[in-house]
Amino acid sequence: MPQARKATVVRKTRETTIKIVLNVDGNGKSSIATGIPFLNHMLASLAKHGLFDLDVQAKGDLEVDIHHTNEDIGIVLGQVFAKALGNKKGIRRFGFFSVPMDESLVRVSLDFSDRPFLSILKNKGVKFSRPEAYSFHDASEFLRAFSQHTGTNLIVEVVAGEDSHHIIEAMFKALAKALDMATERDDRVR
Repeated sequence: MPQARKATVVRKTRETTIKIVLNVDGNGKSSIATGIPFLNHMLASLAKHGLFDLDVQAKGDLEVDIHHTNEDIGIVLGQVFAKALGNKKGIRRFGFFSVPMDESLVRVSLDFSDRPFLSILKNKGVKFSRPEAYSFHDASEFLRAFSQHTGTNLIVEVVAGEDSHHIIEAMFKALAKALDMATERDDRVR
């Protein structure tokens, strides 16, 4: 029987205290409390669509802004994935998925290569018509931290969209499905 792919990571800094528990082989259950409502929604969506069990508890200096908390959650989520996957033996390693969300379309491709890199490509026609408390910039910083600490080469392509809420949600859902594909065990992979 394969070893369980579960991990817990705790990070404490002057600005934040974050604890994340992950079961890669879960069924999409989540308990999320970040203090950032939209990020809570995105992380619950990540768990649901990636079929990961995810518990995220975070406290940060939100009275200043969301930057430290958002970035540190991305760091810890990356670390907990790396820890749960260990040497990554037997995983498919590559994952990709395309998600439409109303007028938006986002593609995510990733490789657990141990060569972290993030590229976010936006089609010329993409517009952000609605300001959000959680911005496209915030989502990009979260993904940068996640990529660095999972060791993934992560390419996000925003093909179409006008509403930043829809674009960001499509990003997280596509990431979830690509992670599910990449972390899947395959007996043929040595």
